[in-house]
Amino acid sequence: MRIARFSIEGNVAFGVVEGDASTEGGPVLDIIKGHPFAEFERSGQKVPLSKVRLLPPVLPNKVVAIGRNYAEHAAELGNEVPEVPVTFFKPSTAVIGPGDPIAYPSFSSELHHEAELAVVIGRMCREVPRERVKDVVLGYTCANDVTARDVQQREKQWARAKGFDTSCPLGPWIETELDPSDLGIMCTVNGEQRQLGRTGDMLRKVEDLIVHITEAMTLLPGDVVLTGTPAGVGPLNVGDEVAVTIEGIGTLTNKVIKRG
Repeated sequence: MRIARFSIEGNVAFGVVEGDASTEGGPVLDIIKGHPFAEFERSGQKVPLSKVRLLPPVLPNKVVAIGRNYAEHAAELGNEVPEVPVTFFKPSTAVIGPGDPIAYPSFSSELHHEAELAVVIGRMCREVPRERVKDVVLGYTCANDVTARDVQQREKQWARAKGFDTSCPLGPWIETELDPSDLGIMCTVNGEQRQLGRTGDMLRKVEDLIVHITEAMTLLPGDVVLTGTPAGVGPLNVGDEVAVTIEGIGTLTNKVIKRG
C-alpha cells in the first residue's frame, strides 16, 4: 500500500495511492479517515494525483541518520568502515517533500547528493528486539541526505553540514508492503546517473539499525531513519534537478535553487 500526504485546496490529508502512470486517467488518491499511524478507513472519496500537491509523507519529530553504511561509499571519501554505526540527526526543519526546492546554503560551496532508503516508524518504540522490528515499521520512502561536504570536512561535527534547512527531501509516499533487504537505489542529476547500488550492500541492515538506535532513544510515530548511501555521491549546483529512485517505491525529485 502506498500512502501519500498531500494538500488540496488548502487542506492537508493522507490518501492511499491507487493505480500508476499506465492506469487510464492516471493514479488517484483515496482519502483516508484519520491518519496512517492507527487503524484507518478509506473514505471512498478519490482525487486525481495530478490535482494535488504532494507533501513530505510525514513530519518527523526527528530524523536519525546513519553514516558510512556502504563500504564503497566510505572508501570513496577516504574513510574506514566504522566498527559501530555512525549516527547523527537531521532536524525536522530540514524536511521537504517531492518537488520542493533544495536551497543551496550560503555557507557552503560544495553541496552533495546522497540517495538513501528511509524507514518510517509507525509506533512508539524503545529497546526493540530484532525479531520485532517489522512491528514498529510503517513503511519505506525515498530520501536525499543532502550534505554540505566542505562544511562536514571542516567542522567534523555534522550538525550544520547535514541539518540545514531543505537538506532532507522525503517522498513521494510511504510504501508499507516492501522487503527492504535488496532494493535497487539510484540517483540522477539532470537525467545523468550518479549513484547506482542495492540495499543488500548495506553493512548494517534495517533490523540492526533499529535495534541499535532504540537501545539509546525512543522513536515516535512518524520518525524517520535514514539508512546510508551507496557510492557515487557528487556535486549539486544551482539549477540542477536531482532524482532518487528506489525499486518498489518510486522517484523523489527536487531542484536546487539559490538560497534567498
